[in-house]
Amino acid sequence: MAESVVIIPTYNERENIRKIIEKVFSLEHPFDILVIEDNSPDGTAAIVKQMQMVYPERLYMVERSGKLGLGTAYIAGFKWALARNYQYIFEMDADFSHNPDDLLLLYKACAEDGADLAIGSRYKSGVNVVNWPMGRVIMSYYASAYVRLVTRMNVRDTTAGFKCYRRKVLETIELDKIRFKGYAFQIEMKFTAWKIGFKIVEVPIIFTDRKQGQSKMSGGIFNEAFFGVLKMKVRSWFKKYPLIN
Repeated sequence: MAESVVIIPTYNERENIRKIIEKVFSLEHPFDILVIEDNSPDGTAAIVKQMQMVYPERLYMVERSGKLGLGTAYIAGFKWALARNYQYIFEMDADFSHNPDDLLLLYKACAEDGADLAIGSRYKSGVNVVNWPMGRVIMSYYASAYVRLVTRMNVRDTTAGFKCYRRKVLETIELDKIRFKGYAFQIEMKFTAWKIGFKIVEVPIIFTDRKQGQSKMSGGIFNEAFFGVLKMKVRSWFKKYPLIN
C-alpha cells in the first residue's frame, strides 16, 4: 500500500476513467486510487472492476446506491483512507480538468515544503483556465472573491477541488459536522482547516475543462455556495473548532 491515495468521485465517466487511472499509475510517485462510484448507468463501475484485475493492490472502489452529492462522496473517501495507513489524501476529478502530473506538485507542497493542505489553484497567478466560456470564468473568479470577502480566508481559489491533505487535517476536522453536500463542500473544508489553524498553500495549476462526458455544474450549485457561505460564516461565530494536536 502506498502512502498516498487519490480519491476520484465518478458518475457517468466511462469516456475518462480508464485513461485517468492509467495516467495516475504512470507517475513516478506511487499513488493508490480510490474511486467513489455513484451507480453510473453508463458502466463506469464495470470498467473500474476490469482494471482492478490489472492493479489489484493499487486500485480500489466504493460503490454507492446513487448520486448522493460530491461532499458525501469525498467524506466517504476520507473515512476509507483514514481507516488505512495513508498519509497524503488527494481529491481529483475524473475528467482531466485537473492534470494528473500536478499531483506531484501537490505532494511536494505537503511532503517536502510543510503544507498541511495544498490546493491546485486556478487563480494564484492570474486566471489559468482553458476551454471555459468567459461567463463561467467570470462567475467562478468572482465567486472565489466573494468567499474571500465573507470569510476573510487568504485563499485565491476557494472553490478548487484539486487538493492534497495531510492525514492529520482530516483526522482533526469533524467530518460528520461538514454540512454542504455540493460544490460548496470545497469551501467549507478549506474554511474549517483555516479556522483550525492548518497551513494552507496554493500551487498554481492550469485547469482545462473536460473534453469527454458531461459537466455536473448547475445553477443550484451556485445558490448553495452564495447563501451557504453567509450561513457558514455566521455559524463560525458560535462554533468551537478543534485544536491541532
